[in-house]
Amino acid sequence: MAGLAAVLTLAACGSGARQDAKEPGGRFQVDIPQASFPTLQRLAQRSHLVIAVHNSGTRTIPNVAVTICNVTCHYPAPAGEGTSVAAFAHYLDTPGLANHSRPVWVVDHPPGGNGYSASQGGRGAAFTADANTWALGSLRPGQTARFEWGLTAVTPGRYVVAWEVAAGLNGKAKAVLADGSLPQGRFSVSIAHAPAQSYVNDAGQIVASK
Repeated sequence: MAGLAAVLTLAACGSGARQDAKEPGGRFQVDIPQASFPTLQRLAQRSHLVIAVHNSGTRTIPNVAVTICNVTCHYPAPAGEGTSVAAFAHYLDTPGLANHSRPVWVVDHPPGGNGYSASQGGRGAAFTADANTWALGSLRPGQTARFEWGLTAVTPGRYVVAWEVAAGLNGKAKAVLADGSLPQGRFSVSIAHAPAQSYVNDAGQIVASK
């Protein structure tokens, strides 16, 4: 995975031990029963991106994770693509900018529940130190982990959101499909300039017009 390609060597509690020292290695077979995101959206419209990961193998996955990338998750990626751009953002090619990432979607509800960080406008309980990656912990054989983001579109245009699944956060545990390939995919999304319309029904609920 692009965002997990380099093995982290941070010290653990000052001991100098490698962070990946206890992560099981090897290949862990998964299926992707669902990968969905609306291809046509409007400004201010809230949508859901869902990626479900099923452990179809015989070993417990150490830490099932999904990385969100701009255009591609392949590594190395062209300039302005991959995980060099923030998740759910695009690359603004303007010289002199300290940060070239500009949001396309705002994350309203991240995977793993809101937790403290999300309630304060952060990335949620499942967010990791890798800026584009969310992890939901260990996954036993036969279990399915559901990654779901509630997103609001804030920038019109056409965009490609890529995703990739990993079995751990440090590169030793590899997630693979039954044919040995990486579990990954892309969504091509168009966001219209006109904002989504809504109204209040007789029950006092806000309903989005279709």
